[in-house]
Amino acid sequence: MTTFDKREDAFEKQFVHDEELKFKAEARRNRLLGLWVAEKLGKTGSEAEAYAREVVAAEFEEAGDADVVRKVIGDLSAKGITVAEPDIRTKMNELMPLAISQVKAGV
Repeated sequence: MTTFDKREDAFEKQFVHDEELKFKAEARRNRLLGLWVAEKLGKTGSEAEAYAREVVAAEFEEAGDADVVRKVIGDLSAKGITVAEPDIRTKMNELMPLAISQVKAGV
């Protein structure tokens, strides 16, 4: 294996690692968002955890965050709680560094 091949292999492995970290961090962020929304909905304990899992699952409906945002806004609206989309996206951005640190720590 040449030096170039070794470098290419290392870059590919790093890319896979980074993508896996990104996936896990986004899932963790969505879980944290779900717990935040669950609190607003008056859910606690296992009910809040179940809701957080629903929010994580919503991510797999389509690419991007739009499906998660739509779900939580819809759930909040159904309970008469108004939260604007920019506020949800701001909260998602606030939660991402915490999610990344939790994933890196293996929490």
